[in-house]
Amino acid sequence: MAVITGGTGGLGSALASALSLAGYVVEAPPRSELDVTSVPGTTAYFTRFPRIDLLILNAGTTADAPFLRLTEADWDRVLETNLAGAARCARAVLPGMMTRQTGHIVAIGSSSAWRPPIGQAAYAAAKAGLVALTQCLAAEGGPSGVRANCVLPGFLDTPMTRKLSPQAIDAARKDHVLGRCNTPEDTARFIAFLDSMVHVSGQVFQLDSRLRRHF
Repeated sequence: MAVITGGTGGLGSALASALSLAGYVVEAPPRSELDVTSVPGTTAYFTRFPRIDLLILNAGTTADAPFLRLTEADWDRVLETNLAGAARCARAVLPGMMTRQTGHIVAIGSSSAWRPPIGQAAYAAAKAGLVALTQCLAAEGGPSGVRANCVLPGFLDTPMTRKLSPQAIDAARKDHVLGRCNTPEDTARFIAFLDSMVHVSGQVFQLDSRLRRHF
């Protein structure tokens, strides 16, 4: 079984389709069914399933604003959803995966973790933390056969990005050397393929054509 948190958005829906084609029984709950910010709610949700082989940490939110205008409540909400919520879900499935000596956790990150734009302090901090969390999970789960990887889809055409101005969308596209952005469907196909690569863990994959300095 595969569970996709935040499973009803554009990427979540594409993931559900791709993983179903790959042979998984897929659970892609809406927030009303799985609110990752709720400790008892998250625990109750995951206890429903005796076995989870693939967990995709896709639930996320934003609260973009210059740092000095960012409210404490918005900061907490973004970190609680994007980072603490991801850790909470991983903690719920990891013991079973380690007992069975198999399992895969895929975190949906963001290039904002590497190149944070102005106004995304909370989101960038949460996504940077998610990269570190992924590698910690890989290190701790590896001896038990559990894998963890982080995928940075890039700028996708989703309901969240459609709220941006045409100028912002055009600027994002121009930042890509190919002049075009990634799609939810291509991201989903990559993750399905990554899941089949049983010797890969602890890695971070950027899926667009933006250049990044490695030194």
